[in-house]
Amino acid sequence: MARIKGGMSARRKHNKVLKLAKGYRGARSKQYRIAKQSVMRALASSYAGRKEKKRQFRQLWIARINAAARLNGLSYSRFMYGLKLAEVDINRKMLAEMAVNDAEGFAALAEIAKSKIA
Repeated sequence: MARIKGGMSARRKHNKVLKLAKGYRGARSKQYRIAKQSVMRALASSYAGRKEKKRQFRQLWIARINAAARLNGLSYSRFMYGLKLAEVDINRKMLAEMAVNDAEGFAALAEIAKSKIA
């Protein structure tokens, strides 16, 4: 029986990596070994970046809530504590949206938080 060489599967594997490396500069997009390293690093960085994006958005929401809470005479932590005591269950994303677009509604929540703390 004739031996089957692995040329086709190797070419398929190489082309898959080179396709992912399209647009990279120089040898990174032309040579398999170098492209493979670049693609592996890029995929690892993109995975980490998706996690980092979630942290950055939470940080942004907290900064916006803190700024709006201070306009209403509270710190961020006291505002959130007051909402917790009042059993108001609104996530930070919605609170930040209210802080930017609905100042009256946010002020009402701040008053609720103040009354529960005092």
